[in-house]
Amino acid sequence: MRKKHFLLASAVILLFMPFGAFAADIPALPEFTKEDRVLILAPHPDDETLGSGGVIQRARDAGARVQVVCYTNGDHNELAFIVYEKRFTFRTGEFLYMGEVRRSETIKAMSSLGLPAQDMIFLGYPDFGTMAILTLYWNSAKSYRSLMTRISKVAYSDTLSPGAPYIGESILKDLKTTINNFQPTKIFVSHPADTNRDHQSLYLFTRIALWELEGKIIQPEIYPYLIHVIGWPKPRGHHLDLLLKPPAQLGGISWKQLILTDKEAKVKQGLVDFYKSEIECNPPYLYSYARKNEIFGDFPAINLKDNSAGSLAWQSVVVYQEPPEDRSLKGKGKQNLTGLFYAIRGKDLMIKLDLRRKLDKNLGITINLLGYKKNSDFAAMPKISVTIGLLGMRIRNKAGIAAANGAKLKFEGRSLIVNLPLATLGEPEKILTRVKTRAPNFPLEASAWRILTIK
Repeated sequence: MRKKHFLLASAVILLFMPFGAFAADIPALPEFTKEDRVLILAPHPDDETLGSGGVIQRARDAGARVQVVCYTNGDHNELAFIVYEKRFTFRTGEFLYMGEVRRSETIKAMSSLGLPAQDMIFLGYPDFGTMAILTLYWNSAKSYRSLMTRISKVAYSDTLSPGAPYIGESILKDLKTTINNFQPTKIFVSHPADTNRDHQSLYLFTRIALWELEGKIIQPEIYPYLIHVIGWPKPRGHHLDLLLKPPAQLGGISWKQLILTDKEAKVKQGLVDFYKSEIECNPPYLYSYARKNEIFGDFPAINLKDNSAGSLAWQSVVVYQEPPEDRSLKGKGKQNLTGLFYAIRGKDLMIKLDLRRKLDKNLGITINLLGYKKNSDFAAMPKISVTIGLLGMRIRNKAGIAAANGAKLKFEGRSLIVNLPLATLGEPEKILTRVKTRAPNFPLEASAWRILTIK
């Protein structure tokens, strides 16, 4: 009888154990060779170490060439500045100084691994401003203006394009130049489900750059790494004996991992020591990423085909459901979104959101849609945001109102369905999209950026 009880208890534990608990079973990252050219794209100075410090060591030990590119200098972190400098400021030059401090920390950390100066590139775009650039600032006489530095162009001299205006064309040009010059076989970049907007935008700009370089370079393998997710990773602090597990609230990803040797793990922990300006603000946090492994993975593209002749074939975006023990809350704190689906019918993109309750004052939904079409200027393609609230639906293209004749919004039971003409998106072949809301407990998988391909 005890044996039966034990087996039953074990089965229950396995059934409800979150996906992240199986980190030891994640497939291995492919081994590096001396023919590899490994490009590390870091949103801010320190992300190259946190996300891929082990990769950099392993690749260099295999004889591969490694190049590290920092997207921003991380000059927007006022709290880190106050703690590090032990003073308060709103002066423009002080934030640029902090950007130089963070840049120097990455240089010291990477130099300790033997990475030469020519393989450390800084782009200098605005910390906390790159998502606004991606969605708003294209073909514009007006550049984005950074909130903290109050400047609108690359202000650092030791960057790829000093003085480049803060517009989408500048970032896309720099990434295309970097990738084309280096010809990487593998790219490690921030994740589309990361909750930090610079991390999201770097992934998106990288995807766009690679699409525009198709046929001009051999397409590299892409390995996104995750840094910012609420409540992850745990426990905080020094835990070289623990595996880094994928967040339990994030499914639908085929993860791969690099298991670090004891030496590699200790070296990575030592690399974190270089980022003093960040450590002083939150001492345990950065060390939480120095574990026995590093994990990488991406969502598959969602392929959409027109099925005008038959019944509508919705393509589902997996939405995480609460574990059974949370169902006793009787609706309190539960996710309102229970399903997210996409489809093509005729000349329309259709988006369906299954909700537990209809819209209320706490649930404002925004759907971002960035269309891409080969041989079309991405800067000229629409950058659409659809905002849905109690007063209906509003559609904008970048900073202006979009002409979207034929756009529709309707409820079918508790399902909200949006019809958006593909012409509004520039008749795209691919769409970068995400759904976000003001409501709490919104599923991470829905708020992550996804790639739709239209056949």
